[in-house]
Amino acid sequence: MRESAYFPRDRVLVFVKFLDQRSAAIQELFAHPRHPGREQDAHDLLEQFTSIANELEDNLDDYSTRHSDVRKSLPKLLQATDRWASELKSPPDDEAYNVSRKLALEAIQDLREDTTEMIASQKSWFAAHPPPKEEKNGPIDIPR
Repeated sequence: MRESAYFPRDRVLVFVKFLDQRSAAIQELFAHPRHPGREQDAHDLLEQFTSIANELEDNLDDYSTRHSDVRKSLPKLLQATDRWASELKSPPDDEAYNVSRKLALEAIQDLREDTTEMIASQKSWFAAHPPPKEEKNGPIDIPR
């Protein structure tokens, strides 16, 4: 995570990987026969999922105000939100984790809305303010 801090596009994709891991762990819990404590494990994983999704949303808000170029990672994030929503709805209802699941699904919905808005704003911003093209094999400017 620390290595991607200076590269917003990569950081968004790292968050997507973290959320994919949590979603896969939740699916794995319910793919096997029930074991003692499964509901508590699901509750904990759903809370972790919600925390990571909220942190990603905070990062997207920050990138939006600074006009960081994350255009390439936003479509991948948008696709992932649909996948996560369907995966988190698949476990059966249980009082132990229903509230956590509801919060996770709300976090996914918020991410989806923010991502959709950000795709449009990034498209219009970078159409009006195109990033400078990097010269390949051009002169190297060494500050002295």
